Amino acid sequence: MINNLIKYFEGKKILILGFGKEGQSTYKLIRKYLKQQILYIADKEMNFQNNYEMLKDDSNLVFISGEKYLEDLKEYDIIMKTPGISFAGINTTKYLHKIKSQLELLLEFYNNFTIGVTGTKGKSTTSSLIYTVLREQNRKCMLLGNIGVPVFDYIDSIQEDILLVLEMSSHQLEYMKLSPNIAILLNVFQEHLDHYKSFENYIEAKSNIFKYQKQLDCLIYNYDNPILDKLVDNACGKVYKVSFKGKSSSNIYLKDNKIYYNEKLMYDDSKEKRNLVGNYNLNNIMFVIAVSEILKLDINKTIESINNFKTLEHRLEFVGKYNDILYYDNSIGTVPMATIEAVNALKNVDTLIIGGMNRGIDYGEFIEYLNNSDINNIICMPETGHNIAKEIKKDKRYIVDTLEEAVKVAKRVTQKEKICLLSPAAASYGFFKNFEEKGNLYKALVKE
Repeated sequence: MINNLIKYFEGKKILILGFGKEGQSTYKLIRKYLKQQILYIADKEMNFQNNYEMLKDDSNLVFISGEKYLEDLKEYDIIMKTPGISFAGINTTKYLHKIKSQLELLLEFYNNFTIGVTGTKGKSTTSSLIYTVLREQNRKCMLLGNIGVPVFDYIDSIQEDILLVLEMSSHQLEYMKLSPNIAILLNVFQEHLDHYKSFENYIEAKSNIFKYQKQLDCLIYNYDNPILDKLVDNACGKVYKVSFKGKSSSNIYLKDNKIYYNEKLMYDDSKEKRNLVGNYNLNNIMFVIAVSEILKLDINKTIESINNFKTLEHRLEFVGKYNDILYYDNSIGTVPMATIEAVNALKNVDTLIIGGMNRGIDYGEFIEYLNNSDINNIICMPETGHNIAKEIKKDKRYIVDTLEEAVKVAKRVTQKEKICLLSPAAASYGFFKNFEEKGNLYKALVKE
């Protein structure tokens, strides 16, 4: 299958758009097999090529950098776009068919059975849990996609009989023209509005996970969300409805803390002991059970895998207890609903640290929640935190400029035997490289 992929690249005028982790991965794969082919690399950073040793001895490269790096895109046969690059304000109609991604080419040239997972929140936990369930039932599988390592880094080791679990972000899905065999759509909240023209465009990007499915494919989606419910009307494959609100018209629903699949009791949360705390993780578990049933896995082994699964880093991660204060890192919580769910899951939050990049998200309901909550200390960092602080009760708020300052305040004001939680309700960009960097610094500061 790798031969068909390389044949697709051969002799084409290829632009590698963005030279971050995925751009470098694309370059290394193409150059491994097509050593003499001219490649074009574009990045916003001026003279970016000087920062990469791998590029210095390659005479078959053309570089485009600076503010005009997105010009003349129509000149290329293939545009290998890094997911994070936004085309907002650019009319891509004439070269839409040329825009490709590693994930799309994987679906096009590899005939593996694929399970794709997307959602504003929960996709990393859900995809990792599905992968764990499959692996622990001796299914040959791989976890790829939006997990930190580019797909092309693994391309040579993907065998035909390996089932692929793909975590798929909205940026990866935005220009996709293929869909996985099982598509999972967990939820949608306002996010990445700096990247998309509108919330509707963001939802449209997410919908590509099932838009191109075939009749024998499956879509599992959140039936409680009216936006998604309307969106799936034109789904081609078999549709499975998941309801956390107990809608009996669903294929899988929650009632009295019990998960039912086609009216059959599958999981009693009042009796099971799971490591993944919170109702939103119970929601994620419902999707995993649906996959288990569709693939006819052993449900008892699936439940055992679910209960033993440990939380991923920066996702309600327990940092430790220091000076009788319990610290949790939920830096992945970059939208208000994720932060609300985190607070509700922990139940004993005395101090909450919020704030990050302003992406035009509406914080009205979040502010109301904070003002009516039992949280005594809300530490507000720039930029969104400072804006939110204007609407928060004065006896609750602390306004700081850095994470270092936030942790110092938290250590001083948090009640003993209660929780200090980092859950920003905003993106880390502009202040940190990503949520991982923010979470790692938080943990280091807590432990000082």
